Parts: sequence; C-alpha cells; structure tokens
Amino acid sequence: MNTQFKKGVLQLCVLTLLKQRPYYGYELVGAISEEIHISEGTIYPLLRRLKAEGYLETYLEESSEGPSRKYYKLTEQGEDEQRNQMEEWLEFRCSIERLMNFKEEE
Repeated sequence: MNTQFKKGVLQLCVLTLLKQRPYYGYELVGAISEEIHISEGTIYPLLRRLKAEGYLETYLEESSEGPSRKYYKLTEQGEDEQRNQMEEWLEFRCSIERLMNFKEEE
C-alpha cells in the first residue's frame, strides 16, 4: 500500500482502536498490522505526539509475561478528535467515491 495513504489515515486508525479500549504499544502495532503493514518505529512517535496534544493518557499495568506495560487510552479530548476525524474521513471517502464513479461512467 502507498506510504502516503497510510500516513494520512494512521492517526485515525490509532484513535479509533483506542476508542474501543486501551492498548499497549506493541499490541496496537499488531492490531493495525493485521490490515495495514506498519512498523513499531511508525507508531511510537505518533503515540508520543497524540499524548503531548492531550488526546491520550497512559498508565502502567503489570504483565505476567515480563515488565509492566504502558497502556494508552483516549482522553475526552481524544474522543472528540476521533469523532471529528471520522466525520472528515467519511466526507472525504464519499467525495472520492463520487469522483471515481463519475469518471467510470464517462
């Protein structure tokens, strides 16, 4: 998949997954990678930025499989941002689909 396509929607994907439940970083990479190939090096800078912007908060939880894990969860502001981005994405997707259907009919 085109790298620019992925960059454009990765933040929305992260916010949407975190709207469902908290995730730790590696788990988040795995969930996204099931559909879109990404690396850990892509997700962690994004998570740090989203936290700095007030969209995420973190907490540590003990793990039976090693050291404590840092979990990420949406703040109220993050939920608002996810909702706004989802609305923008749906409008954008509909516009592109209309454009493509128009071009196919010609």
